[in-house]
Amino acid sequence: MRIDRLSNAQISVRHTLVPIDGTAASLEAVELACQLSKKAKGTVYAVYVIEVARTMALDAELPPEAARGEEMLRRAEEVAEKVDYKVSGELLQARDAGHAIVDEAIERSVDAVILGVDYTTPLGELELDENALYVLTHAPCRVILWRAAIGEGAG
Repeated sequence: MRIDRLSNAQISVRHTLVPIDGTAASLEAVELACQLSKKAKGTVYAVYVIEVARTMALDAELPPEAARGEEMLRRAEEVAEKVDYKVSGELLQARDAGHAIVDEAIERSVDAVILGVDYTTPLGELELDENALYVLTHAPCRVILWRAAIGEGAG
């Protein structure tokens, strides 16, 4: 990946939110967020959202999901360390990841949400999941979409 080419761009993004899901694209989005925020001496917030079924209490303990989330946050921190930056990671539980991401963006007053998405083409056309579409439609800030290269996604 060649994100270092963006270092001379005239984009000012101080505080960013990056939802991570363990895909290579979401971790690349962490690197992009670090590069953009580092230039402005800002903050990168990485969040992993555990979607809780409506049949369960929202604060239900979900050890396997929480362990996976913690591992994804650890990987995001490793990505940030490689570019000499830090991320603030948080594990969230919500009914809907898209809503949680938008709420988090509002609560943290971020300048941008950077979404890393795989290149998926189940019916021959690029398809975004419902969470990405929700964030693109409802986030009050900039939304930067970092799509995996063709052949790198799951589809």
